[in-house]
Amino acid sequence: MPPHLDLPRSTHAKMIASRPQLNLRRAASYQGDRGAKSSTSSRFNFNHLIFSPPPSPGLPALVPRPRKSPTTPRPSRVLRVVAWISGLALFLIVATSFVRRDGQVPVVGWALKDGREEYEMIGQYDLPEFPTPIAVTDRHGRSKWTVSIPPTYAFPLTVAEYSDICAKCQEVAAHVRELHGSSHPSQQASPDYYYEDPYFVDVGEAQKRGLLPGVEGKAWKVTAQAQDGHLVGEQKDGLVDKGTCKTSLTFVLESPDAGLGPTLMMLWMAYGLAQKEKRSFFIDDSRWAYGDYTTIFKAPTAPSCKPPPRHEMLPCPHNARHLVVSPATARESFGTSFSAEYENLKRDDINRERPMYDLARAGYEALFHLNDDDQPYVETRVKELRAKAKAPQGGYGDGTIVGVHIRHGDLHPYEYQYNGAYVPLELYRQKARDIIDDRHNFSTLLGGEDVAAKRRSFVVLASDDPDVYETDEFSSSVRAQEQIKLASKQHIQDANPDGSVMHKFVDETFGWEGGFFASMFWNLGRSTLNNGNAAEGDLQTSLEPSAETMRLRGLIGRAYILDLAVLGQASDAVICTMSAGGCRLLAVIMGWEKAMDNANWVNIDGDFRWTGLSL
Repeated sequence: MPPHLDLPRSTHAKMIASRPQLNLRRAASYQGDRGAKSSTSSRFNFNHLIFSPPPSPGLPALVPRPRKSPTTPRPSRVLRVVAWISGLALFLIVATSFVRRDGQVPVVGWALKDGREEYEMIGQYDLPEFPTPIAVTDRHGRSKWTVSIPPTYAFPLTVAEYSDICAKCQEVAAHVRELHGSSHPSQQASPDYYYEDPYFVDVGEAQKRGLLPGVEGKAWKVTAQAQDGHLVGEQKDGLVDKGTCKTSLTFVLESPDAGLGPTLMMLWMAYGLAQKEKRSFFIDDSRWAYGDYTTIFKAPTAPSCKPPPRHEMLPCPHNARHLVVSPATARESFGTSFSAEYENLKRDDINRERPMYDLARAGYEALFHLNDDDQPYVETRVKELRAKAKAPQGGYGDGTIVGVHIRHGDLHPYEYQYNGAYVPLELYRQKARDIIDDRHNFSTLLGGEDVAAKRRSFVVLASDDPDVYETDEFSSSVRAQEQIKLASKQHIQDANPDGSVMHKFVDETFGWEGGFFASMFWNLGRSTLNNGNAAEGDLQTSLEPSAETMRLRGLIGRAYILDLAVLGQASDAVICTMSAGGCRLLAVIMGWEKAMDNANWVNIDGDFRWTGLSL
């Protein structure tokens, strides 16, 4: 056992002072050492004097120690990173909500006791003041959706509003499916044409459940009736005795691009679709660029039921009880899903399109009845042309009537080499000669050429370009109809010579050189004075068309329909370009057997077969 020295406190202090290179440390840092309770009784060893404590924290180390990289981040650093990420995510959510405020799916509560379901009653202030789909949830978090159209809104809606509703219908339907934890039912890019969304609530049913307010007993009832558009053939009197149609399809006649052909084809197909789905069919012409439907056609037979309230007519989804179809919703009604449903996928020839053709043909047979002035003219004109081609008594064979439809103006061919201009007229003439030769070169009993029948054969021409009738290729052709003609400026000046020196100022003569152009159509009946003034031009564009403008538009529409009626009914064969809507209509007017089975409908605009619509 080592010796222990008992030293007085003064001696201890002197010994410490005599060792300047040693540092003292506080007694609390020694392990197991305790200071003496008194200078006379405590035992104190010198082992603690050998321990060298670390440098004072106030003094820099002579050699910096290497920094240790921690295996796990310190808690304070983790918290800072989490806080930054959370703040950034919150900022993005808030910013996105502001940017997409207009595109948000309105979600409202709704409620009524209906069996086991409990809904919260919506107040009218909860509903949007514009037409839009809305998603709704019950108290148990179950979501459905419908389309809200204020009853006071004017019918029909604008083109932009219909397009916007159709786009948002897909968005809100997908949103509700996600809320239910399900993806698309068929896992395809688009649903089947007749797919019924289980989460969709029709407007009538939504009103019964209290989701949407009805018009009964409301102050807006009179206003809604005053803004209900104009349904062709609808008779206000006597509707009290009729019940509302259970299902219906209303076609809104519109021509956003001024073209009549595509709109007419869509009308026929919509009628055929309504008959296929057993829906009552209505036509609204309140916004048609060509005026009243009855200006050109006879009103169709009205259904035995009355149309539904206008705010129940929806552009989507297709399984809505009361559907409204217009060129603005063409892709929704006649797009990819429609083609997949109605194309005969088992065929790879023209018969692939037969089901869609049949829809259009049903519409043609039901709706293509001209007004009382034009229908007798068409019947007389067809008889005259057929009589001209008929062989005399004792002759062998009748001549062939070849109808030629030439579309110029602002429509260009599909075929690439002619896309910048038009199909050359020589191609039309040569194809007409080929048809006549094929029919009569070997048509006699002995297989020889029927020269007499060739002489009785001729071309019947219809074109939107008046100058085509005067060309060398078709100067000897016969006009399809002479009831209403589109004339060029030169024809107008030749027909109305004015040799006087003094005469009143009149607007510059307006003709149809080059064919039908949409800009010319929209400016019919408008003065050309001050048309260099931009403000004046904008003002004229925004004005409602005058009565004279609508009269001129109606004449153009009648001329177009007269041409188609005569060509389709009188011709043995028709030559046209598939890019033109009138060409496709002619195939429907001719009938499937004559046009397709017997190949008398001839397209010279590329190697394309008949299709109803190109969307």
